[in-house]
Amino acid sequence: MPALSLNSQNLPYPDPLHPIIVHFVIAMIFFSFCCDVVGYFTRNVHLFEVGFWNIFVAALAIFVAIIFGQFEAGLAQVYPAVQPTLNFHTVMGWSLGVIVAAIAAWRFGIRNRNPLKVPPAYLGVASFLICLMCLQVYLGSKLFWVYGLHVEPVVEAMKRGVAP
Repeated sequence: MPALSLNSQNLPYPDPLHPIIVHFVIAMIFFSFCCDVVGYFTRNVHLFEVGFWNIFVAALAIFVAIIFGQFEAGLAQVYPAVQPTLNFHTVMGWSLGVIVAAIAAWRFGIRNRNPLKVPPAYLGVASFLICLMCLQVYLGSKLFWVYGLHVEPVVEAMKRGVAP
């Protein structure tokens, strides 16, 4: 089997796909939460349907984001200072995958029982999910903006043996 040809970002394709997919997931989870909160206070049942479908699709898409994240992390030029943040981001990613899937399943049950309302307990758990998502966004941002994973100058420096 021929060796994988990597570009200047140490990837086999033009740009990292994990951030593209994960931003889609983040947007859907935040939008789902906003729709459910606004629907709760305005009693607009149409927003509950929008909130449900957004969390449902996010529960599927988050695993695609995780898979690309694992693949791209495996190709990253990882140096010792990066490792703790990358490990925590990885554990949080898999944990969020399970949590979002569980919340989507719960939301499916709520929708089947009574599509006209969302209980306050669900909104509380969804608020906690938003907090976890913010932590995960911070970790991912740190990996890119602070440690420079898949950033061309950092990749080039690592290839030349200059460790950051």
